[in-house]
Amino acid sequence: MASVAFHTLGCKVNHYETEAIWQLFKNEGYEMVDFEKKADVYVINTCTVTNTGDKKSRQVIRRAIKRNPDAVIAVTGCYAQTSPGEILDIPGVDIVIGTQDRGKIIQLVNQYKEERRPINAVKNIMKAREFEELDVPEFTDRTRASLKIQEGCNNFCTFCIIPWARGLLRSRKPESVIAQARKLVEAGYKEIVLTGIHTGGYGEDLEDYSLARLLWDLDKVEGLKRIRISSIEASQITDDVLEVIHASDKVCRHLHVPLQAGDDEVLKRMRRKYTTEEYKNKIIACRKALPELAITSDVIVGFPGETDEQFMNGYRFIEEMQFAELHVFPYSKRTGTPAAKMEDQVPEEIKHDRVQGLIELSQRLSYQYAKNFVGQVLEVIPERPYKENPKSGLYMGYSDNYLQLVFPGNEDLIGKVCRVRLDKAGSEYCKGTFVRVMDDMDNKVVTG
Repeated sequence: MASVAFHTLGCKVNHYETEAIWQLFKNEGYEMVDFEKKADVYVINTCTVTNTGDKKSRQVIRRAIKRNPDAVIAVTGCYAQTSPGEILDIPGVDIVIGTQDRGKIIQLVNQYKEERRPINAVKNIMKAREFEELDVPEFTDRTRASLKIQEGCNNFCTFCIIPWARGLLRSRKPESVIAQARKLVEAGYKEIVLTGIHTGGYGEDLEDYSLARLLWDLDKVEGLKRIRISSIEASQITDDVLEVIHASDKVCRHLHVPLQAGDDEVLKRMRRKYTTEEYKNKIIACRKALPELAITSDVIVGFPGETDEQFMNGYRFIEEMQFAELHVFPYSKRTGTPAAKMEDQVPEEIKHDRVQGLIELSQRLSYQYAKNFVGQVLEVIPERPYKENPKSGLYMGYSDNYLQLVFPGNEDLIGKVCRVRLDKAGSEYCKGTFVRVMDDMDNKVVTG
């Protein structure tokens, strides 16, 4: 039996697409092996968000070639899309396929085996107008299923290369989204995470359809317990979206709303489409629509020209927003973006200090949010044994409002909707006690 190995760099969308590519190989009779073992085909799904992402991608490609020089080496993803020539210059690379036409990868592997000539299958992504269907009926190691609904981005923020790697916004057809959601529920998944490059932009290119309408349609999918939006821009939180968040029992009490900077001048240089005041008003509206909502966010620290005063403006704004969690990134130059050419690049040591300051703030805010739920019984879907001590009998999972709970349990609980009492709050994870699990087969509650 032919074997294939995968290595994925970068974001959740890349991981979703690797799962989809694996389904194609699986359907052709391939077996999956660990990337560090000898395989007949290696597929490297690359990232290009930063120059470091490019470097790491090249390192992984060379590792695969060294592992088995006779294997077919296929490179896909964002770095493959933006720099196919650089990748083909690496001796041993056989196929380069970017961020479209991944459905043809088996055909390309077979073509290479016959012709033994390197194949550059990368096309101009800016001409792509249709969403590429990549179905994933099940995932290899997850209890929460991702569902890709959207591709591309029209924003062109000054720090970001992604529109050039992914193209312009394209939405998946609603009927296709709903059909895959039903398949995932049939496969046993209770929670679906809607994902994409610019997820909140879903529907902007469709006639008489929107993200809000999709959420309503998913709400009607029988057997689906949770709908989680992976990320949504403040400007895309419309009144219609707020209405769904308020009325649906399935939309999770968690929104990830990227901020990137808490100072208006920095936001302007980033070419973001909101001010801090507009952002704040959207968060207030979200919390009004769904009390106890967890708001998580992204922040870039040390953007070119960011002064100490501007950083502190952002620090105070983040404090005011009371985020449940913050993902903090030091600004990293990306060749080909306007920000990389800007003057007043912030020194690395200053960026490091600012990152540490925001990480400490994030931990404090996370703890403050979690404390609100001590003593409450939350719905948790256990995902795996507690990673810090897998043999402890402890299991971990996320509540609908994105609190990570660790509690005594057993393997049979994984993937089921459980009720867990939060006993002790923490900034990274909370400790709890298993109460009960709902048995969906007979709709009865089984106590533990």
